Amino acid sequence: MIQHTMIVSFDQPLPDATLGQYLADIEQTMLDTGLVRSFEARRHLPVPGEEAVPALIATAIVRVDVADTDALTKAFAAPGLHEVIERWQSRHPYKVAWANHEPLA
Repeated sequence: MIQHTMIVSFDQPLPDATLGQYLADIEQTMLDTGLVRSFEARRHLPVPGEEAVPALIATAIVRVDVADTDALTKAFAAPGLHEVIERWQSRHPYKVAWANHEPLA
């Protein structure tokens, strides 16, 4: 199994409802591929002073589990995913960092 972990960082703070809708849209689009075994997402929990660190600070963390790298490649090439990403990027710009890895536990 491969886990695809994303750190999603919106340029501006988002209300909980807006972030929830973004995560729901990404989740549904990924699950619709039929290739995703599980999807988990959580809001980042900020700590005082982190804004002083010159790094990408998350708004949310997303983890997608797939069978293998072939399934991951196909999932990210699925119709609709890039439309969802572009729609959200146009309304609420964000950056994403990610890592593909074996399960951590």
